[in-house]
Amino acid sequence: MDYPKTIEMVNRLVDDGVVPGVNYAFIDGNKVERYLIGNSELIPKKIKLKDNLIYDMASLTKVVGTTMVILKLVDNNQLNMEDSISKYLPQWRYPKVTVRNLITHTSGIEGYINNRNNLNHDDLIKALLNLKAGKGLNHEMHYADVNFIFLGLIAKQITGKSIHDLITEWVLKPLHMHNSSFAPKDKDKCVPTIYDEKKGLLQGSVHDPKAQILGTDCGSAGLFSNMDDLIKFVHAILYPDDNPIISSALVKQFYDDQTYSHALGRSYGFELIHYHGMKFIWQSGYTGTFIVIIPKLKRAMIFLSNRVHPKAPNEYYIERRKPLIETYLDENKKAWK
Repeated sequence: MDYPKTIEMVNRLVDDGVVPGVNYAFIDGNKVERYLIGNSELIPKKIKLKDNLIYDMASLTKVVGTTMVILKLVDNNQLNMEDSISKYLPQWRYPKVTVRNLITHTSGIEGYINNRNNLNHDDLIKALLNLKAGKGLNHEMHYADVNFIFLGLIAKQITGKSIHDLITEWVLKPLHMHNSSFAPKDKDKCVPTIYDEKKGLLQGSVHDPKAQILGTDCGSAGLFSNMDDLIKFVHAILYPDDNPIISSALVKQFYDDQTYSHALGRSYGFELIHYHGMKFIWQSGYTGTFIVIIPKLKRAMIFLSNRVHPKAPNEYYIERRKPLIETYLDENKKAWK
């Protein structure tokens, strides 16, 4: 594995103060190279980053957890991608929206919820179910948490279990992701996110406000995990025959556009991009996490940071992330040819 330019760019992220520190890894087949740089915490005290600390995954929950649960339900013939979501969520008023629309972010769901972060669990779900499906249904990709919150509620309607319980039972246990959970027991092993002068340090508790409200019913965020466990998850995507959760045929479908037009650049959960002819899938988390997977090469990059520490949103990180990923892809071009 030869990624000198990518490594240099990660180092600069830390040197320039864009993120406190980074735990990252390159995967090439069964080989893994792991790196650590910087700090886990800056405020109230500076603490050097250690290996295998646990991170708030934010939206990586969507692909590591909820997507896998939904696909298992499909594999078990308990759910069909073309099912109307109204079949499972009768309060929803737009029956043309399907499970496929949700998992590819092509549902066209739109609308604004007043005072959203101050609602309770039941009122937030009611408000989400009162949103509408607009003209973008089937025709446009609009990435939105509501799609995966609904997927979690659908899974619960079918099984009687919360999406967090299903992820724990159906994904984390079969993959032996023993460090992953929705409520870390040892918060000192968690990398902190935001620091508030009144409330102090947020550490080992979920950062996402909707996840705070919805608790175990949140299919869009809430998972905590570490590098050891994410390497196991990525292996299960790179090697379909080794996947203990869903059939190899279904895993291989991650590598193709799953929208109705096959042209909107979304697979199951992941974004699907063709970069100068190189096909890859990827997903990021608001807290500063991302996974890039190049299926054909059996290669991947896992990036864990807490870019919202000490203060969110730190938009400059987003500007720096794109060229970092492109550099990693550029350094894989030789192998692609």
